[in-house]
Amino acid sequence: MARHHYYILFIAFIVLLLAVYFNLIWGGTEPLDYHHFSSNDFIFYQIRLPKMLTALIAGGALAVAGQLMQIVFKNPLAGPYVLGISSGASLAVGVLLLSVNRVFPVSIAVAAISGAVLVTFLVLAIAARIQSNVVLLIIGLMLAQIFASAETSLAYFADPSSLKRFVLWGMGSLGNASMRDLAFYFPLLVIALALTTFLFKPMNALLMGEAYANASGISFKWSRFKLILLSSLLTGLATALCGPISFVGLAVPVISRQVLPTAKQQWQWPMNLFLGSTVLLVSDILCHQAYSVAPLPLNMVTSLIGAPLVIWLMFKNKQW
Repeated sequence: MARHHYYILFIAFIVLLLAVYFNLIWGGTEPLDYHHFSSNDFIFYQIRLPKMLTALIAGGALAVAGQLMQIVFKNPLAGPYVLGISSGASLAVGVLLLSVNRVFPVSIAVAAISGAVLVTFLVLAIAARIQSNVVLLIIGLMLAQIFASAETSLAYFADPSSLKRFVLWGMGSLGNASMRDLAFYFPLLVIALALTTFLFKPMNALLMGEAYANASGISFKWSRFKLILLSSLLTGLATALCGPISFVGLAVPVISRQVLPTAKQQWQWPMNLFLGSTVLLVSDILCHQAYSVAPLPLNMVTSLIGAPLVIWLMFKNKQW
């Protein structure tokens, strides 16, 4: 069985490498011609490469964040945005974009991370007093609605130019980050992803329920706290890097369990990482190749792919 899992992970890794290759070639309005490629090629080093690296790390981070959330809530429809963390990050960026005439990528990143961190601490404070995952999930959904209403209010009173900037950012884009931005974000996301590997035992125990976790010597409450914190950190960093990306964190963990049918999270972790990156790389290719006039919004493509896929998987696996 373990050998079979290795084969599946190896195939997923090869598919990821192919997605990286084709994204570098087709991830733009025109194919990249390697026959005329030079070491000083501006399009490759300043546009294609940063965009590919953004998809690689952000897609994997969102998928692992979704994996953690679905473990905490034991619900395949839970994702990294259900606790309002992405909405908090979007609200903070909305305040910045709608109130300042000139903004820089670094300021957008700081605003997104600040909003995500503030909401995370709020959710963690609530989680420390509530045992029921269902109640915590409902509270998170209500927080998301509150932040979304605040965003709508800000947009209603904004001037047209500021509103357009915020709407475009909310559609999600892999082209916002430069190599300098990635030099800051990449190590942080790698560290956050690496920290999740130390929680495989609590992750497996939480799937069996609170009683089993406590009987195994694992604090259910403390483990839930750590998983929510890491998921929030991954979501906040990914949102700051490329804007709010929908359905990757929700759909990829569901797909991962179908492709690799095992409940052991030490196997699901790399599968989510590979599939999340692959989905975002392929979505970026479709954004540029599906419509020749201009690139499609990234969130449009991820939603069109993710929503029908999740619905189909729900019907296929009715025990969920």
